[in-house]
Amino acid sequence: MSFILGKKLKMTQIWKDGKVIPVTAIKAEPNKVSFVRSKDRDGYEAIQVSLGKKKREFRNRSLEPVDTAQFEVGSEVTVEVFKEGDKVRVSGIMKGRGFQGVVKRHNFAGGPKTHGQKNRFRHPGSIGSTAFQRVVPGRRMAGHMGVTRITLKNLVVAAVDKEHNMIFLKGAVPGVTGGLIEISNVK
Repeated sequence: MSFILGKKLKMTQIWKDGKVIPVTAIKAEPNKVSFVRSKDRDGYEAIQVSLGKKKREFRNRSLEPVDTAQFEVGSEVTVEVFKEGDKVRVSGIMKGRGFQGVVKRHNFAGGPKTHGQKNRFRHPGSIGSTAFQRVVPGRRMAGHMGVTRITLKNLVVAAVDKEHNMIFLKGAVPGVTGGLIEISNVK
């Protein structure tokens, strides 16, 4: 199982075989193994790594357990665990969008532009029903948008720069520039 924590730098492009590949550059300094979870003590097997003050646990979500014997507390995980062509799972925190209306937040169509409608183009319309005289929990309405965890699977590692501790993933990666990104392999 290969995994690492990194910081999203920017989107850029690289050339391979005469073609341009859009990639996201991730700076992945060596992570320290801060804790090793075991089946006897914790009930599951996982490895906790830290990058600065941020700590995350990685455990194998498939049927076979994590091989915790190859990790010790204090050892390092570097970008060398990945190679070009690997498929990875990437998680990050989505950029915050603040308070948004229903058209942007839930893709509502808005009201009609004619028939006496002057200023209600981007409003939700009727939100109630005749059965119960209240707003039902879970109703899609305007509110806070963003700052949620997003996970993308099957992204391809386009290149690995071991000298500068960089990983280049093909395509876009969730998260804000400078934000923490979790990268782990896909089984």
